[in-house]
Amino acid sequence: MHFFHYQDDELYCENVPVQRICDEIGTPVFIYSRATLERHFKIFQEPFYDVDHLICYSMKACSNLAILRVFGNFGAGVDIVSGGELYRALQAGIDPSLIVYSGVGKKSSEMDEALAADILMFNVESEEELEVLNQRAQAMRKRARIALRVNPDVDPQTHPYIATGLRKNKFGIRMERSAELYHRAKQMKGIEPVGVDCHIGSQLTELSPFLDAMERLKKLIGRLASDGIDIRYLDIGGGLGIPYDDERPPLPAVYGAAIVEQVADMDVKLILEPGRVLVGNAGIMVTRVLYRKQGPEKHFIIVDAGMNDLIRPSLYKAHHSVWKIRRTPASKSPTEKVVADLVGPICESGDFLAQERYMEPVEPGELLAMMSAGAYGFSMSSNYNSRPRAAEVLVDGDDYYVIRDRETYDDLVRNERVPQIITSN
Repeated sequence: MHFFHYQDDELYCENVPVQRICDEIGTPVFIYSRATLERHFKIFQEPFYDVDHLICYSMKACSNLAILRVFGNFGAGVDIVSGGELYRALQAGIDPSLIVYSGVGKKSSEMDEALAADILMFNVESEEELEVLNQRAQAMRKRARIALRVNPDVDPQTHPYIATGLRKNKFGIRMERSAELYHRAKQMKGIEPVGVDCHIGSQLTELSPFLDAMERLKKLIGRLASDGIDIRYLDIGGGLGIPYDDERPPLPAVYGAAIVEQVADMDVKLILEPGRVLVGNAGIMVTRVLYRKQGPEKHFIIVDAGMNDLIRPSLYKAHHSVWKIRRTPASKSPTEKVVADLVGPICESGDFLAQERYMEPVEPGELLAMMSAGAYGFSMSSNYNSRPRAAEVLVDGDDYYVIRDRETYDDLVRNERVPQIITSN
């Protein structure tokens, strides 16, 4: 459920007309609903109340400071994958003891920053990473708490670009190799093995991949315990999907109950890393229609947002529902719909937001909302074609707040320099 709804045929976010935001802030713009963010967090957490757990929001989904603070107010930690995300998390007031550091390519400087902050745990992805982390921790006279990210070779039944738990993926350490590596880690002076980590992919719509992975992790933890290695944390990652179109992912209550049943007899603290399921349907991107164009084979609706603003359709062939900000009686009639591609201004044929979509009739100047754009929308946006990135807005009841200013042309060149050797010619 989300708090985007029509009132007298006008789209509102909570109690604020989306048209008003766009008239005052411009387009493209990402708009988030605080009520939806908070509701999703509470619903996700509810099934886990009876077990020791920590929710670490996977902030790569949407890393705006205001969004982080919303979840931080509920006592959430974060799952980070870069030094920049660590910096953002600390700036948002997240307690370092609630931060888990994932990712396959941690630089030594990023390790140093996380060690200095004294984060909860590193999710180590390779043997060489473990060696470097041991060296950095000893140099700083610290011990790095770690979990090995185990690759269970489970098919997550999702898009291949966001599958992470198969043998062919770059993520994690082979299950059969992990026990030996835990023994090595235990002997390292700068390392303290405290957990086991696993994340098999994103936008999962079935329970079975989660449960298959859990069964394999339980066996590994039992084997490690018999070898004298005490595992205190079980990090099962995130990945629960959301409905973009006709998907029917498990409800958080069903997902949570199944996971709780799996860990009921285990003496571990459960760490969960939800991202998309918390923010995906809590945000929209609004764009304005510029032109209509009838090609030899297709009808195009050209808007002021492109693949640099919302790359998921181009990158994953992802579906985002398109809602008109203001509906008219004619637009609600199925006979009036046309088949069109919704495209942007980027100089790429792959620049589209929707393809061969039954679209309600539109006029230049009308506003369209790309629904379910809260996750991997702004966070994956870019300045391609020298386009300033969009503004971000958070709605709270009757009010809205700009939580990121729209970039300007000055922002595009702020960090660039022309060497004197060029200007002197």
